[in-house]
Amino acid sequence: MTLRVLAVDDEPPALDELAYLLRADPRVGEVATAQDAVGALQELEAAAYDVVFLDIRMPGLSGLELAKVLARFADPPAVVFVTAHDDAAVDAFALRAVDYLLKPLRAERLANALDRLAPAGAADDDGSDESDTVAVELAGVTRFVAVADVRFVEAQGDYARLHTAQESHLVRIPMTTLERRWARFGFVRVHRSYLVATAHITELRVEPGGGHAVRIGAGAAGTSIPVSRRHTRELKDRLVRRARDAGRARP
Repeated sequence: MTLRVLAVDDEPPALDELAYLLRADPRVGEVATAQDAVGALQELEAAAYDVVFLDIRMPGLSGLELAKVLARFADPPAVVFVTAHDDAAVDAFALRAVDYLLKPLRAERLANALDRLAPAGAADDDGSDESDTVAVELAGVTRFVAVADVRFVEAQGDYARLHTAQESHLVRIPMTTLERRWARFGFVRVHRSYLVATAHITELRVEPGGGHAVRIGAGAAGTSIPVSRRHTRELKDRLVRRARDAGRARP
């Protein structure tokens, strides 16, 4: 699995250079950017990232302060500091940073940092990324639900509710963790509160107020789920690619 990366730097040239070097590495998939801590937290609220590359000296919250906030996440991303200053390395590693890179950034040095991240990004320590089932508890009995049967996931605090065609199950797994683990099964975030299986989407429509929603399942058993503005374009692109690939597969 390729790494999903968020790069944060208040200097646009440095941010552009970092994003360029990251995108050039085959171990990196998506690269998002932010110019301050507020923008970074907004990105992290909307999507799951494997690692955050952080400048240290920024207006508002510094990179070190932001890293302390990230450490309190239920499923925190890894952190790599990228800075022109070498006087904060002790503090950075006290926060369990994966690496501490000095500007000007060299591609070789960045590659070394990614070497440390790739094994963690490929799978969770317990190997659960690779599982096509999820354990759920019901009246003291553990059952295993196939991921393929899950139509969508709804966030409920620190829990997530898995919805199949017939029932739902509450599991204590953060949405960000499921988003990362189940991307390989075709799940995509469409809203801060919803993760959906694209295989079960039957339509994408415009709502009367101008927003979008997807229909999961058909007929009376179908469910309408809102799509946030920031996720609409990515979802449309995915659905177009799915339709195109299906057309090519037909004899």
